[in-house]
Amino acid sequence: MRKLSIDIETYSDVDLIKCGVYRYADSPIFEILLFAYCFDDGDIQIIDLAQGEKLTDEITTALTSPEFIKTAYNAQFERVCLSKHLGIRLDPKQWYCTAVQAAELSLPASLADVGAALGLERQKLTEGKELIRYFCVPCKPTKTNGGRTRNMPQDAPDKWELFKQYCIRDVDVERQIAYKLRKYPISEFEHELYVLDQKINDRGVLVDVELAQQAVKINNIQTAVATDQAYELTGLENPNSVSQLKEWLSDNGVEIESLSKKAVASLVDETDGDIQELLRLRLMLSKTSVKKYEAVIRSVCSDGRVHGMMRFYGANRTGRWSGNILQPQNLPQNHLPDLTLARDVTKSGDYELLDMLYGNVPNVLSELIRTVLIAKQNHRFIVADFSAIEARVLSWLAGEKWRIDTFKNGGDIYCASASQMFKVPVEKHGVNGHLRQKGKISELACGYGGSVGALKSMGAVEMGVPEDELQGLINDWRNANPHIVQLWDRIGRAAMKTIKDKTTLPLGRLCFIYEHGILFIRLPGGRRLSYVKPDIGTNRFGGDSITYMGISQAKKWERLETFGGKLTENIVQAIARDLLAAAMMNVTKAGYDIVFHVHDEIIAEVQNGKGSVEEMCSLMSSNPIWADGLPLNADGYECEYYRKD
Repeated sequence: MRKLSIDIETYSDVDLIKCGVYRYADSPIFEILLFAYCFDDGDIQIIDLAQGEKLTDEITTALTSPEFIKTAYNAQFERVCLSKHLGIRLDPKQWYCTAVQAAELSLPASLADVGAALGLERQKLTEGKELIRYFCVPCKPTKTNGGRTRNMPQDAPDKWELFKQYCIRDVDVERQIAYKLRKYPISEFEHELYVLDQKINDRGVLVDVELAQQAVKINNIQTAVATDQAYELTGLENPNSVSQLKEWLSDNGVEIESLSKKAVASLVDETDGDIQELLRLRLMLSKTSVKKYEAVIRSVCSDGRVHGMMRFYGANRTGRWSGNILQPQNLPQNHLPDLTLARDVTKSGDYELLDMLYGNVPNVLSELIRTVLIAKQNHRFIVADFSAIEARVLSWLAGEKWRIDTFKNGGDIYCASASQMFKVPVEKHGVNGHLRQKGKISELACGYGGSVGALKSMGAVEMGVPEDELQGLINDWRNANPHIVQLWDRIGRAAMKTIKDKTTLPLGRLCFIYEHGILFIRLPGGRRLSYVKPDIGTNRFGGDSITYMGISQAKKWERLETFGGKLTENIVQAIARDLLAAAMMNVTKAGYDIVFHVHDEIIAEVQNGKGSVEEMCSLMSSNPIWADGLPLNADGYECEYYRKD
C-alpha cells in the first residue's frame, strides 16, 4: 500500500488554539494556503493554493482512496482541514498520525521537540512561528501596511518563499520521525481505537448556546454587583487588587499571606462582620468557571455542536485521553436539587430571581456547566461509568484477595478498607460508620506508596483527621494491604534489574523489557509503556533510583526520577485506560454513538426508545480476554443534558 505524507499551511480568522480545528475550519473565510507532500520516499513537492495552483487529480484520488495511507504529524488537523477544502469527510481509517506514534513512546508533543529528542539530521525551521503569524492569521491594519487586515504572498514575496520551504521541511521532519520510529508501528487495535476517537470528535456534541450566553451575561452582572459591594464595604480604589485587599485586611486586624481560593475559604468561617462579607465577595469574584461557557460560545460550529473535545493519547505516559476546548475531564460537579429549574431561570436571564432562589450565583453557574452539553431532539444521553476502576485494577494486579472478594460481592471498598484497617465491622450510615471516611481517605492517598503528604493533599486534615493520626492511617492501610505494598517493591526492583542488565523480566501479568535504549513495561492487554533512555541514578536519600527522559511539569524534555509506587500508578492507570478502550469498542459495536467520555465514564447519544442503561453497563462490564478475573462493574443513568447522577 502506498503512503502519502502531508503538511499544510492554512488561514482562518478563528483562533485555532482557543477554538480547535473544527471551528477553525468551519469559518467561511478558512482556506488552505500551501499543500506539501510526498509519495512514499519520493521527492517532496508543494502546491501553492494561495497563488492559484490546484490539487492534482493524483492527489485528490490519493486523499480519498483506501489504497493510500495518509500520514501527518497531528493528522487530525490535516484531515479536518482537507475535508472542508474538498467538501467531503475524509475517512480517518485511512490516516495515521505520527504524533500518536511518538506519544506511544512518551516522546514530546510538538514536531520540533520530537525532532530534537530524536536528534534528526534536518530539524524543523525555527522561522515558522513568525511566518505563521504573518500569513495565517488576520493582521492589524496600519498606515504602514496600507490598512490591510491580511497579509498575502505578494505583500512579502521573500517571506512567502521561505514559508514554502518551511512547509516542505515539515514533511521532511515528519518523514524522518516515521523512519526513526519504524520499529514501533501503531498496533492494529490502537489504530482502530484512534479511528473511533476521530469519529467521536467528528460527531461532536450538541450544546445549549442560549444557556451559555445567558450564563456569561449573568456572571457579568454578578461581577459588577459584587465589585460594587466590595467597593462600598472597603472604600478601596480597586477591590479586586490583591495588594489593596491585603492592606485593608491588615488594617482590620487580619494578616493573610495568600488570597487564593483555598486560603480565603479557610478564613471565612473564622471571621465575621464586614471582614467575613468581604471574603465571601472575594470567593464569588474568583470563580472562573464562566470561562468554560465562553469556550463553548466561541467553539460551537455551524451545526450547533462542539467538536474535537477529546485528545487521543493526551497523557503520553499512560495513553489516557486528555481534553480540549471545554476540558470535559475538569468540569465542576453538580449538587443542586433541581438542575432543570436552575437552568430555566438562568436561560431566562433573570439575575435577581437566580440570586433570590440560590444566593450564590457563581456557584449555580459553576454547577450548570455540565448541563450545557445536551442531547439532540428525540435523543437522550446514556451515561455509564466504571466503579472504582483503579482500586479494582490495583487489587487484581497485586492479588489482594480480600479486596477482590469485596468487589465481587458488591461491597463498599471504603467500608471494607476501614474494617480491615481497624479490625471492626464498618457500615456506611451504620455501625462504626464514622470510620468509613478514614478508609476512603486512605484508599485515595495510599494506593501508590503515598505517605503523610499524600493524605494532606487529599484534604485529610480539612476533613477532620488530626495531623498526629496521619502516619497511623498510613501504617494501618499498608498493614491491611500487604500484597499491594509488595507489588510496589516488586515493580521497582524489576524495573531496576531490567535497566541494569538490559534484559527481559516477566513479573506476573506484566513484562519488563529493555530494548534499543528504552524500558518497556508490557501490560496485560499487550500495549507497552515507554521510558526513554532509562538509567540508575541516586535519589535524595542516597539510594539507587530509576531515571529516564520525559516531559517535566515545566513542559521541558529532561531527566525525571521515578520509583516502584509511581510505576505502579502508571501501570494501573494505563490498564484502566485499556479497559475503557475495550468498553468503548463494545459500546460502539452495539450501535451506541459515543459523543464524549470523561475519565472512566462513557456518554452516548441514543435515540429515544432504543438502547438502555442496563445494556450499556453490561457492555462496559464485559472483561476483555486478557483481564480474566478482574471484577469489573459499571453503573449508569439517563439524562437529557449532561450531569452527575
